[in-house]
Amino acid sequence: MTNTENVGTAHVASARSTNLPISTKHSVEISHHLRYKTTSSAKEFLESVLEMKQAVPFRRYARDVGHRRGMSAGRYPVKAVKEFILLLNSVEANAQAKGLNTSSLKISKLIANKASTPMTGGRRRGASKRTHLQIEVIESVTKKTSKKDSKKKVKLAVPKATTPAKEEVKAEEKSEKKEEAVQEEVKTQEVAPKIEPKAEEKPVEPVKEAKEAVVEEKPAEKVTEEVAPAESTNENQEKSKELEKDETSEPAEKPEESQ
Repeated sequence: MTNTENVGTAHVASARSTNLPISTKHSVEISHHLRYKTTSSAKEFLESVLEMKQAVPFRRYARDVGHRRGMSAGRYPVKAVKEFILLLNSVEANAQAKGLNTSSLKISKLIANKASTPMTGGRRRGASKRTHLQIEVIESVTKKTSKKDSKKKVKLAVPKATTPAKEEVKAEEKSEKKEEAVQEEVKTQEVAPKIEPKAEEKPVEPVKEAKEAVVEEKPAEKVTEEVAPAESTNENQEKSKELEKDETSEPAEKPEESQ
């Protein structure tokens, strides 16, 4: 990874070209396209423009500009491209003089400004084009990779053929989670019955049973009291029957005496 922020001047190189006889509009479009690219890729692009193989895309100054292959509007500003190539060569030379690695240079700043237009001689005294160019390049610095970053890189470097193994691992993890959830539900069901009897201790059922037992004992005493008179009546009836028998037997003997 490259870090382009908080870099000291030791890793920065710059160059400048002033009063160039090129179009400022063309320079703005070229600088917009090359900004934040490496110097090597920028050179390749400019050389392809010189050979008419690739056009510079116009985004801002695109009025009445014809379409090109692969873009909406574009042109081949050869004169401005030559000046940009010279600017890149000079900035690479400055970076090499400072001891920077020219193969890892990145364009961080590329500006095209309009310069003062000098007046030409003659009756009409027409003005000519003038442009200032400024470029700044930064050497890309590699960060110290920590253990976490190295682990992330290893995960990204895994080929696609190993992806099914990851899916299997995820499926196993899901099944384990389901089993744990089922076990927790079972535990809660086992604990629930132990807690329920505490709430049922409040009803006073034993007291009702005691009262019913007391109520059942009282009728038993009444029955014994009522049965006793019945037995006495039976005895009286038997005695009365015996007396009747005796009375009936006595008159049978009296006629014998009269004879």
